[in-house]
Amino acid sequence: MNQEVRFCRADDGVRLAWARHGSGPPLLIVSCWLSHLQHDWQSPVWRHFLDDLGDIATVVRYDERGFGLSDWSSDDLSLERRLADLETLVEAAGLSRFSVLGMSGGAPVALAYAHRHPERVNRLVLYGAMAAGGPTAEESEEETAFLAMIRAGWARPDPLFRRVFTNMFIPDATEQQMQWMDELQRTSTNADIAVCSREARHRTDVTRLLPEIAVPTLVLHADDDRVVPESGVQLAASIPDARLVMLRSRNHILLSDEPAWDVFRREVADFLEPERVAVPIDHLSGREREILLLAAEGLDNTAIADRLTLSVRTVERHFQNVYLKLGLSGRTARAAAVARVLA
Repeated sequence: MNQEVRFCRADDGVRLAWARHGSGPPLLIVSCWLSHLQHDWQSPVWRHFLDDLGDIATVVRYDERGFGLSDWSSDDLSLERRLADLETLVEAAGLSRFSVLGMSGGAPVALAYAHRHPERVNRLVLYGAMAAGGPTAEESEEETAFLAMIRAGWARPDPLFRRVFTNMFIPDATEQQMQWMDELQRTSTNADIAVCSREARHRTDVTRLLPEIAVPTLVLHADDDRVVPESGVQLAASIPDARLVMLRSRNHILLSDEPAWDVFRREVADFLEPERVAVPIDHLSGREREILLLAAEGLDNTAIADRLTLSVRTVERHFQNVYLKLGLSGRTARAAAVARVLA
């Protein structure tokens, strides 16, 4: 399984990186606090998420501004800015209707998007999620210490300070997995952005939106999560008709060899199963159907581009959007898409 990495521009010019892989109904993953599209792809901590989700869905994920392959900018990391970036990415990826997986610190953005655009979101999965990120009065002293550790130790070759966060996120990990998580922190962003991002997330609160979420929702949460304890119960109790599944784990990021991962994978697959029904061809744009009909005549991309006075790159982009909408991938995607338009 391979991923395709692309870039787009936010309305303020910041470059945003996104990637696509897998096959099936589209599933948009709203980024958690730390991500790096390339680094995650080789990860002993994240790769099983990508492989297993790619088996059941066409996965679209991205690096938020300030992280990974996106521009490292901390000028505005507010909820509204992050939501606007997500709206830009949805358009760049050619998504029309899709499911959303909001993970950890990305969950408030996923919730805000589902609230603003219920006509586009088929299903919402929340994992290790919270609606509000700020520390309580009792936790404020601890948070001050965390921010001091980020400033002092984020960029150091020695992961001593970063290991504190690693132990919180994956306490049951092997040393190899912990070393990778240590390195992700240093690789994904710099200390200044890490501090700004953490502070911005603590100012985020979408609690008031929860009773108005109008899409089918599945909440998955580790029962001994040290990062966001008990927030899964609060989310499921506040979102109408949400279903809660508690996972037996201490890890904020489920590891591939623990039984809770099998439960997670099965629950997500079952929840998305209704979306595997063939997408109606009328969900494609007029231009996309026109291109498929020309492909059905035997024209290659260059001939299609000449016929429609488009660039070959634009034709290729239309095909990629068609594959995403129809849940197709691989070498047979073109033939399958043409067959659908002729059916």
